[in-house]
Amino acid sequence: MQSLKTVVAQKIPEAYERYIGKNMKHHNAYFSGDAESLKKAMEENHAKFPHTTISIKHALEDGDIVAVHSHVKMKPDEMGVAVVHLFRFDKNKIVEMWDVGQPVPKESPNKNGMF
Repeated sequence: MQSLKTVVAQKIPEAYERYIGKNMKHHNAYFSGDAESLKKAMEENHAKFPHTTISIKHALEDGDIVAVHSHVKMKPDEMGVAVVHLFRFDKNKIVEMWDVGQPVPKESPNKNGMF
């Protein structure tokens, strides 16, 4: 998903210009539900963690909804987080977003891993 890769590449204004609908709303419980509060949070996060990486594992589309399962690492030496983003599109722009994450444990009894 190019929009996520552009954000992680610290090109947040470019990502918003190209991929975000004018009245985009999101459902992240830690921020107001508008596009600008999320943009500000992403910019602050990238200032703290300039080496953030994302590895997209799966992407699924169902009509105007796209789900992306990915591995996000804020620092190169950490285990990271398994994240699922759900995006609702209108006219090729993201107009609504949900996200959930789960830390990747150092040890797990599951031999299949998280990815």
